[in-house]
Order: sequence, then structure tokens, then C-alpha cells
Amino acid sequence: MKQGLLIDMDGVIYSGEEMIFGADKFIKHLLDNDIPFAFMTNNSQRTSLEVVRKLKRLGITVETKHVYTSAMATGKFLGDQSPNGTAYVLGEGGLLTSLHENGITLVDSDPEFVVLGEGRNFTLEMVQRAVDMILAGAKFITTNRDPSPKKPGWNNLGIAATTAMIEEATGRKAFVTGKPSPVMMRSARKFLGLETAETTVIGDTMETDIQGGVQMGYKTILVLSGISDQNQLSHYAFKPDMVAGSVDKITFPLKWW
Repeated sequence: MKQGLLIDMDGVIYSGEEMIFGADKFIKHLLDNDIPFAFMTNNSQRTSLEVVRKLKRLGITVETKHVYTSAMATGKFLGDQSPNGTAYVLGEGGLLTSLHENGITLVDSDPEFVVLGEGRNFTLEMVQRAVDMILAGAKFITTNRDPSPKKPGWNNLGIAATTAMIEEATGRKAFVTGKPSPVMMRSARKFLGLETAETTVIGDTMETDIQGGVQMGYKTILVLSGISDQNQLSHYAFKPDMVAGSVDKITFPLKWW
């Protein structure tokens, strides 16, 4: 039975614009040993090619087939749910590209869906327009609910905050397609061509990567190079199958392979 990995990025492979020590060697090992893997990121701004280019700048060379984003999951979901559907989008390149590739037409009035992704280029006026569309009957989709890191100088409000604003203004809850939603966890596995028992998730966040993996029946590895703290693990009703300081500390074959 083949085995493969779904790997989070920020906090696992890099932190901001700095590669986490040993991440390049870890990925090289996967490539050299033909271990299937995909970077699974909730960020919907970048296209897969833009993700590849960022990794290249950090010293990690991969292909677009190694990238799966919440934008890709959202596009596939909407394409399956409503072939030739319409959407009003608050988001940027990666999300716009994915929706177009999945046959969704982007419109400025009477959409079937309002789709929210990360971005700094949409205005409060555009948000108000989205609110009116949802009140008029459009379905509200958000690519993820990742919170702001709540750090001074952070250049992204955080999609959870924008989602909450629209939910409050409309009284409608968003349907979330990104991690830990089964929509993305399942479509990312299928993107790699894996079965449930063949899939391992590596992430730094208990509430997204690990929770999503546990709920889907995947094996999970929590790395402590990002958000999560070892001392906080007892706070959760679920646990990862393995805890490692960083991807540099993960050795193969994994005990369940």
C-alpha cells in the first residue's frame, strides 16, 4: 500500500519569509524516494504557480502538482455543486483563477454564491454589496476561517474577522470549504490519488490540520515549529499520532507505514 503526505506550509515549511531549518532536506527526501505529497494551504490568494515560486525563493524546488490550496478546493466544490454557476468574489488571484477553471462565472449582480477569500484589495463598499447579495438570497461561502495572528504590523486582517462581519450583517452562517472542513481534507487526498488509510497530515495547528485529519480518519503529525505548544495539547479532546519539533525531526518510514 502506498503512503502519502498532506503538508501544511506556514509554520511547517516556512515562517513568514524564512524557511524553517531542515525543511528543504525533508522535501528532498520525499522527492528522492517518490513519496507522494502535496502542500495543503488554507491561503486562497496565491495560485499554485505562485506558491511554487515562493518555495523556490526559499530554496525548495517543487512543481504545481505538489500544491493544493483552499482556492482549488473551493473551485472544485462549487463546480461540482453548481456547474456553470455564478459568484461574486471578495478575493484575489488564486481564488479567481480556480473558480474560472471550474466553470464558475464571476458576476457583479444577482450571483448564486458570494465567495470570500483572503485579500486586501476589496473595499468596505464591496463588502456591503456582498451583504446585500446574501440578504437577497445568494449563498455565502468562505475559503477558510483562519484567524488573525493578532500581531502588530500584520498586513492581513484575517479572514475569520471578515467572515464574522458579513455573518453579523446578514444573519447567515458561511459554509467553509478550507481546513478543517471535510470538503478540503477529502479533495486534497483525492488530488494525490490516495485512500484514507494511505494519508498522513503534517501541520502546526491543532484546530485545522490535526482536527481535520482526525475527523477524516487520517494519521496526523503535529510539528511544534509554528503555532501549537506542547503544553496545550491536553486541552484538546483529540490528539495527533505523532509530535515532532519540526519536519527535520521526522524519520521514515513512519511507524504506521
